[in-house]
Amino acid sequence: MPLATLALLLDAIDQVKQFITVLVYLYALLILLYILTSWIRLPYSPWLNRIQRFLYDVCEPYLRLFRRILPTLGPLDLSPVVAVAFLYLIRAVIDSVLDRVH
Repeated sequence: MPLATLALLLDAIDQVKQFITVLVYLYALLILLYILTSWIRLPYSPWLNRIQRFLYDVCEPYLRLFRRILPTLGPLDLSPVVAVAFLYLIRAVIDSVLDRVH
């Protein structure tokens, strides 16, 4: 393999790792914002309503996967904690695989 092709491949692997890291951090932040907006009663505003609806549409399908698996503990919902931990676990596995290729 020519040196230039190898350099491009290694750069692409680094870019993929960076993309996945940013994606996981961003999604974890969206889950945190979703939790906070569900706890705090915000005054009605069309913009705030759109933001809350966006957070619901983005986070709820992923969190629902874990709500089906986890037992209910009364009013305590542990699905966001497990979901974020699972995201970080997946990121670590992908980083490990990409490091072996790298």
